[in-house]
Amino acid sequence: MGIIEAIILGIIEGITEFLPISSTAHLTIAEKLLGYTINSPSITAFTAIIQIGAIAAAVLFFWQDIRRVALAWLKGLGDKRARNMQDYKFGWAIIVGTIPAALIGLLFSDFIETTLRSMWWVAIALIVWSFVLFLADKQSTGKRQEADATWKDMLMIGLVQCLAFIPGVSRSGATMSAGLFAGFDRVTVTRFSFFLGIPVLVAGGIYQAIKHAGDIAATGGVGWLPTIVATIVSFVVAYMTIAWLLKFISSHNFSSFVWYRIILGSGIILLLVNGIISAV
Repeated sequence: MGIIEAIILGIIEGITEFLPISSTAHLTIAEKLLGYTINSPSITAFTAIIQIGAIAAAVLFFWQDIRRVALAWLKGLGDKRARNMQDYKFGWAIIVGTIPAALIGLLFSDFIETTLRSMWWVAIALIVWSFVLFLADKQSTGKRQEADATWKDMLMIGLVQCLAFIPGVSRSGATMSAGLFAGFDRVTVTRFSFFLGIPVLVAGGIYQAIKHAGDIAATGGVGWLPTIVATIVSFVVAYMTIAWLLKFISSHNFSSFVWYRIILGSGIILLLVNGIISAV
C-alpha cells in the first residue's frame, strides 16, 4: 500500500468510525475500489488496526469522563460506601456492556473475517439497518439521560452492538439505535456509543495486530508504515469528527444518516448487479 492510499483510508476511518454509517463498510468499499482483496488477512488486519487511531481520539476527547468513572469504579472496589456513586455503577455498566462483543469477536473471528467480508453483506446491512435507526429515532422518548443508565441497559446495548460485526450495520448505528429504543436522548446514546466502543475496538485492533503481524509485514501485505500512517491520520480526523458529531446531534435527528445509508447501499447493489465490482 502506498502512503497516499494509507492517508485516504485513514481519513475515511476517522470520519466514519463514530457516525452511524459503518466505518467498516466505507473502508471495505474504498479498499475494493483501490483494487485490494477485501477478505485477505492483511487487509482485514489493516482495517481493524487503524481503528485504534480513531479510538485513541475518543479516549483523548472524553479523558476527563473516563478518568472520573475509572477512579470511582476503583474506589468502589475497596470502599462499600463509594458503591452508591453513580460513576461506580456506570463503570460496571460499561464493563458488562462490552462483554458480549468481546465474546462474539473471539468465538467467531474467522467467520467475521472471511464470510462476512462481502460487498453483498455491506450493501444489505446498510439498507436494512437504516430502517432500524429510523424507527428508533422516531419512537424514542428521549427522556432518559446518562444518570438513568443501569447495567441492564448497557448489557442490552452491548448485545445489539454485536450485530456490528456484520459490515454495514455500524457499531455506532447499532448502539445508538438500541439506546434510542430504551428511551435515552440522542446526545446520551452518542456518548454511550463512544464508551462501549473504546474497549472493544482497542482490544480488536490489538488482537488483529498480534494475530496478523506477519501478514501485514509479508511480501504483498499492506506494510507497517502505511498502517501506522493511516492510524495517525484516523486519530486526527476522528478527533475533529467527534466534536462535530456531538454538536450536530444535539440539534438534529438521524434522518440524514438514514438517507445516506440507503443511497450508499443501493448504489453498491447497482454496481454489484452490473458487474462493475465483485463481491469479494
